Amino acid sequence: MVNIKSIMNQQFLSTTDLAKLLGVSRVTVFKKIKKGEIKAIRIGRNFAIDKKYLSQINGQVLTKKNKQIIDRAVKKTVNQYGETLRLLGKE
Repeated sequence: MVNIKSIMNQQFLSTTDLAKLLGVSRVTVFKKIKKGEIKAIRIGRNFAIDKKYLSQINGQVLTKKNKQIIDRAVKKTVNQYGETLRLLGKE
């Protein structure tokens, strides 16, 4: 069982702790770190994740980069399906 209280008292989280909090495997956490989706610092062979990034990791904060991705997707959708969307909006 995960002792969330003790994990949350730490400033930095290990990959194991983060995996437990997110309900994913450590491998998933490592892959997200490699892709740059999770900001982490390397300490020897291990990684540490600052708790201040938890809201970003959980998707609770919309970063500037993610907002730009969403804006491009919306623009592309409106360009391709604008007329269809207008017709659906009238129903």
